[in-house]
Amino acid sequence: MEFPSKLIGNAVEEFSRLPGIGKKTALRLTLHLLKLPVEDVQHFGLAITTLREKIQYCKTCFNISDDEICSICANKSRKQDLVCIVESMRDVLAIENTQNYNGVYHVLGGVISPLEGIGPEKLKIDALFERIKTTEINEIIMALSPTMEGDTTVFYITKKLNESPNDIKITTLARGVAFGGELQYVDEVTLSRALVMRRPYESSI
Repeated sequence: MEFPSKLIGNAVEEFSRLPGIGKKTALRLTLHLLKLPVEDVQHFGLAITTLREKIQYCKTCFNISDDEICSICANKSRKQDLVCIVESMRDVLAIENTQNYNGVYHVLGGVISPLEGIGPEKLKIDALFERIKTTEINEIIMALSPTMEGDTTVFYITKKLNESPNDIKITTLARGVAFGGELQYVDEVTLSRALVMRRPYESSI
């Protein structure tokens, strides 16, 4: 694709590096920016730069946060002894959108996937067990996507929990979430019901 301006070409190239953005969409976004007032474009650029420079991960749950401790972990009205284990921030957002959960989270940062070279040591699993040692936790909800990798991760964590002296209730989402689906794409009603109808992990396999 030839451009009359190297500046436009550079902008298109950068936009097209984003996931799901092809050259035509990148060009459309670039031309849209050219129509905006300079101040709006500057605010846009500053927001992206500030995001990359200042965003951090919560020291407790590893969710993306503006501060060392995220707003969910810092909220004393939430049940600190109820921990929902999820794969990523997108799953936190999906569950929060149900408005039917008042506990806290633990974000693993992925799931165990030997084919992709992702073992337990690359996830926040050890941090979970360190958290268990220092925090009173009564229930852990395994809210990972019902895929082969997700179920493998749940099995691994549950096995380690059962080997530990901690008396923690382990539950999993009800199977209103179809096997092979990803949590972030489940509709809010189904996900909300799966949370409410969660059951002991042992009886779900």
